[in-house]
Amino acid sequence: MANNYDVIVIGAGPAGYCAAIRCAQLGMSTAVVDDFVYKDGQPALGGTCLNVGCIPSKALLDSSEQYHKVNSELSAHGIHAQGVTLDVEQMIARKDRVVKELTGGIRQLFKANKIDWLHGHGKLVEPKTVEVTRSGGERERYAAGAVVLATGSRSVEIGAAPLDHERVVNSDGALEFREVPPRLGIIGAGVIGLEMGSVWSRLGSEVVLLEAQDAFLGPVDRQVARTGQQAFKKQGLDIRLGCRVTGTQVGEDGVTVAYEDKSGSQELTVDRLIVCVGRRPNTDELSAKEVDLLLDERGFVDVDETCRTNLPDVYAVGDVVRGPMLAHKGQEEGVMVAERIAGQEGHVSYETIPWVIYTDPEIAWVGRTEEQLKKAGVPFSTGVFGFAANGRARAMDRTTGTVKLIAHAETDRLLGAHIIGPQASELIAEAVVAMEFGGSAEDLARTIHAHPTLSETVHEAALAVGKRAIHKAN
Repeated sequence: MANNYDVIVIGAGPAGYCAAIRCAQLGMSTAVVDDFVYKDGQPALGGTCLNVGCIPSKALLDSSEQYHKVNSELSAHGIHAQGVTLDVEQMIARKDRVVKELTGGIRQLFKANKIDWLHGHGKLVEPKTVEVTRSGGERERYAAGAVVLATGSRSVEIGAAPLDHERVVNSDGALEFREVPPRLGIIGAGVIGLEMGSVWSRLGSEVVLLEAQDAFLGPVDRQVARTGQQAFKKQGLDIRLGCRVTGTQVGEDGVTVAYEDKSGSQELTVDRLIVCVGRRPNTDELSAKEVDLLLDERGFVDVDETCRTNLPDVYAVGDVVRGPMLAHKGQEEGVMVAERIAGQEGHVSYETIPWVIYTDPEIAWVGRTEEQLKKAGVPFSTGVFGFAANGRARAMDRTTGTVKLIAHAETDRLLGAHIIGPQASELIAEAVVAMEFGGSAEDLARTIHAHPTLSETVHEAALAVGKRAIHKAN
C-alpha cells in the first residue's frame, strides 16, 4: 500500500488533534482524517467543539454578557449609557471570526508538526487500514501502525420535536439566530440548554426551559444546584421540571409544544425552539462490519482504562468512549494514547476531571458530591464559604454563590470541590491541582492566597473544613 503512516487519527476535534500533535512530537509520521465543513463551505479542523460547540457558544455568552452589563449593571458604577443598540449580525460575525482564528491555528499547528490532513470521511476497513472517502466520492486506503478513533458526538434528536432547522433547531442552529426571538423554548435544562438560554435571555428573549428530570442539574451538588436555580429564576429563565415533551406543531406564528407534567397535559407557544437533550457518539459509519469493532449498547466504542479497543493497535478517545463528553477529557485521552503508542506510560486521572457550566453565575465542580459519599459510606467533612463575604467579589458586584470543599473526615484528603460564583471555571483549577497531588484541605488552608482575590474563597472554604474560617462565623 502506497500510503503508510505510523499513526492515523480519525477525527480532528480536541481529542483527535491533540492525539495527532502529541504523536508528531514523539517522532511518529501522522495523518488526520476529518470531513467537517464549516457553514461557509470550507473544510475546517477542530470538530464540533471549535466550530459549533464550546468556542462559539462562549463567544456568544461573552457578547451577551457585555450587552447585559451595559443595559442593566453599569449604572451602579456611575456609568450611564444612552442609545444602546444590538446588532445580532455583528455579534454572530464576531463569533465566526473567533472560530476561524482558532481553527486556523490548528491548521498551523498541523503544518508546524508535519501532520497530514486528509479531508474526507474516515472508516476503519481493516484493523489498521483506514479508507478515506473524499467529497467527490473518490476512495483511498491508508495503512498505519496504529489507529486512533476520535469522531466525537452529535446532538440527540427526538421524534416529538423533529428539526426543521429554521424554527426548531439543535444547539448548532441556536448559534446562528440572526435576530432575537421574542419567545424562546428550550427542551433540556442541562449544560447546553442553560448556556443557550442565558445568551438569548440576556439579549431580550423570554426563555422557557422544559426539563424531563424532576431534579434540577441532577449530577451537581444539591446546595450548588439550588443556588443556581434561584439565580437563574431571578434572571428570568423559566425552568420547568418534570416535563415530558409529547409533540410539536410548527405554524406561521411559531412552534406549539405539547408536554406533560405532574398537572397533566400542557401547551407552550414559542417563536423558536432549541432541542438539546443530550449527545450521542458518532460511530454509525466508523468501521466496516467485518472489522468487528466492539461497541456497547449505546453505541460507544468499548475500551479499557487506557482507551484500547478490542482490536490490536486501535484506540478510541473522546466522546466516542465512556465517561463525560468534555473536550478536555478527550484532549487528555488523546495525549495518553499517543504516549502509549510511543511506549510511554500515558495516564488520565478520571477522578479529577473538572466540569463547568458557563452561566452567570458560573458552576464548576470536580470529584464527588456529598450525596455520592453518603451513598458510599465514606466519612467526610465540608467547608463552605460564600462570595458575599469576599472583598473582590463585593468590588465586582458578583456576590452570588459559594465554594464548598469536601474532605475525608479521617485523612483530610480532598474528595470534591463544588463552586457556583464568579469565575468558577478558573477557580476550580486550584482544587483540581490539589486533588491531583493527593492534597488535603489543610494544604489549601496553609497556602497563602493574594488579597483581594476571588481565590480567597477557596482558601476560606479550606479553613472552614476545620471550622476555622477567618471571615465567617464557624
